[in-house]
Parts: sequence; C-alpha cells; structure tokens
Amino acid sequence: MNPLPPQTVLDALHWRYATKKFDSTRIIPPATWSALEQSLVLSPSSFGLQPWKFVVVTDAEVRRRLVPLSWGQSQPADCSHFVVFTVRLGLNAEDVDRFIQRVVVVRGGTADALSGYRNVMVGSLEKARAAGFLDAWQTHQVYIALGQFMASAALMGVDTCPMEGIEPGHYDEVLGLQGTGFTTVVACAAGYRAAGDKYAHLKKVRFEADEVIRRV
Repeated sequence: MNPLPPQTVLDALHWRYATKKFDSTRIIPPATWSALEQSLVLSPSSFGLQPWKFVVVTDAEVRRRLVPLSWGQSQPADCSHFVVFTVRLGLNAEDVDRFIQRVVVVRGGTADALSGYRNVMVGSLEKARAAGFLDAWQTHQVYIALGQFMASAALMGVDTCPMEGIEPGHYDEVLGLQGTGFTTVVACAAGYRAAGDKYAHLKKVRFEADEVIRRV
C-alpha cells in the first residue's frame, strides 16, 4: 500500500462538512459506492464481532417517508445514497459462534482451536449484560463504523451528513427492522453538495489543538 501524503488527508478533512443541501441530480458512481460499502464492511469493532447491519436505502418512496421522521430534514430524500446504521441487540454466545465459524472460513483452522478466544468473548458479553451495558457497548461500535465511512467518503470527494436527529423507533417500522434483533442508531446521507448550500463555504470552527489534545 502506498500511504497518502499527510496533507492530502488533512485537505480532505478540511473540505468535509455536514452537508445540509445535496444536489439530487448527482449520483455517486458505482465503483465509488462499492468502495464506500467496503469501508463499512472493513470497519473495526470490539473483538471483531461486527454487531451491526448497514441498511442502504435506495427506494425513493421509503426515503421520502423518512424525511418527516428526520425532523423534517431533506437529506434522506435528496442525497445520492442513504445509510441507516443499526445495532444488533442482545449479542450472545450464538453470535460469537457465528463469528468463530467465519474466522475458520477465512483463516482456516478449527473452532476447537479457538475455544479459549470464544470463551473470553462470551464471558465479556455476559459480564456486560449482567452490568446492564451490553447494548450500549455495542452501540458505541456503530459510531466507529460511521466515522470510518465519513472519512473514507471525504478522501474520495463524496459529501456526507451524519444524522442523529431522527426517530429510531419509527425508522425501525419503516425499514421493517422490528423483530429482526436490529434497531436504528444513526443515519448518514452521502452524495454531492448543492451549489446553493451556504454551509459549504464557512470556515470550520474548532478549538486550537492544545485545548483538545493532551500529551502525557
């Protein structure tokens, strides 16, 4: 792999902003979108358990129905691609076993050889469940995927807008998630900024590095 020059990465991050108005006539090219989907697939997670499903909403009518469930924001309907990030609730030993089987398929070996690793994962999940923060722990993993998706998009010149201003329960109804074990956490619109989006030209307002970074 040839690493990107530091300035290239910084330029992309300075260019990125939470796009308020998308150009609905511009569609992300298939190859670019395929790479963005792979950025989701390749997202890191605790133990590698991947407690999520990324729902790519392409149906125009469904996207229109999501607008009033997004505090009236138009991004779900206007963007090129709309992704809803969902979390797997109540992660358990069966989920761990499914992951172990995937490890065997990808890397070879046997599930028996991974029994110690399996038991560590199951034990961690059960401790979190007993302490009452299992679902919160897994929900945090979803935001790692969101960050990777947005950074990857910026590096490819694709605009994004992360959206927490949504009604997760109603999203679940529209997307048919009820009873699946998954529930909506956050969404992200992706596409290209409209020429008239005034926010595109505003300078970023950030505290100085010394105020937010502590070196020890």
